Amino acid sequence: MTSWQLTRLIAGTFILLSLALGAQGSPLFQSPMWLWFTAFVGINLLQSGLTRWCLMERILRKLGLRAAD
Repeated sequence: MTSWQLTRLIAGTFILLSLALGAQGSPLFQSPMWLWFTAFVGINLLQSGLTRWCLMERILRKLGLRAAD
C-alpha cells in the first residue's frame, strides 16, 4: 500500500467516524462538535488537492511507506 492510498483510507475513516459521532440521528452520537473534525478533514483534503502537499502523506513516508509510483 502506498502513502497516498493509506492517507485517503485514513481520511475516509476519520470522516465517517466523525459523522457517526456528530450526526444526531446516529446511534453513536456524542456531540455535534464532532462535525468540526469532519470539516477539518475536508478542508485538508481540499488543500492537498490544490497544493499537492499533504502532511499525513509526509508523515507516512517518514514511517517507511513508499510514495506512489
